[in-house]
Amino acid sequence: MNTSHVLLVYGIYLPTTILLTIYTAKVLFKSGEIFMLDIFKGRESIARATNQLFKMGFYLLNLGFALMMLESNAYITNSQEMLEVTSLKVGSFSIYLGVMLFLNMYLFFRGKKKSKQMNVAPAA
Repeated sequence: MNTSHVLLVYGIYLPTTILLTIYTAKVLFKSGEIFMLDIFKGRESIARATNQLFKMGFYLLNLGFALMMLESNAYITNSQEMLEVTSLKVGSFSIYLGVMLFLNMYLFFRGKKKSKQMNVAPAA
């Protein structure tokens, strides 16, 4: 096993997954703030605080998962294998990140739906 290849895989994988996580969180939670304001009926401080808590949880889950995936048991002997291992790791993390993105969107929409249901007055 060539240690320099493994270190290069780590050197590509870590910054890529960290940047993907940061970018995804920025887009998701900037757009999600509108949902939070709607869910909390314009109470801006609680909507923003809740959005920040969701963002922190998103970072912790995704960066934690990225770090767990860091270990490579592959026997890397050349540049081709290095590229394949790196792309498999980054691709797998991207799929996971996409699932997490859609899960968060589902939670936003579910919260909005529940909020609207609470606004509907019961039938007399």
